[in-house]
Amino acid sequence: MLRDRNLIPLSHQHRRALALCVRIDRASPIGAADVTAWQGEIGQHFRSEMRVHFAAEENVLFPAARRFPELSPLVEELLLDHFMLRESFAQAEAHAMSATDVSAFAQHLSAHIRKEERQLFERMQALMNQDELAGLGQALDEALKDAAQSCMLPSEAKRLRPAK
Repeated sequence: MLRDRNLIPLSHQHRRALALCVRIDRASPIGAADVTAWQGEIGQHFRSEMRVHFAAEENVLFPAARRFPELSPLVEELLLDHFMLRESFAQAEAHAMSATDVSAFAQHLSAHIRKEERQLFERMQALMNQDELAGLGQALDEALKDAAQSCMLPSEAKRLRPAK
């Protein structure tokens, strides 16, 4: 199903986060010398975009989804993911991640995004009418206005390498 235009701003942020996950995956196994650089990028991504993104989902998107009882269990799963991902972002900020932690973070974030895109967004588009989606889109635009929409350029340690 095509993404409704009112959810596209979240999908664009998802795409940028998935790009980070792909780069981490392709860099794996991550050398000990590169862990600090990856943690810096993960922390920067949270500060510039994901912090605002999570808040928009928790304050706007998830309450709208909870109006549909069938989506409540999925929303609970996604909230738990947010909690765990925030812990990982905090570890990155504190430079407390190992190379294995960086790779596990990328896998978790990627799985979370795909769950939102393939399950939550698809069901919301099927359950909500166009007026409801338009109202949701306006509320999301307001909630996302403080998020940066830029991509960090990778350092030599974090550049994209050919797939293995």
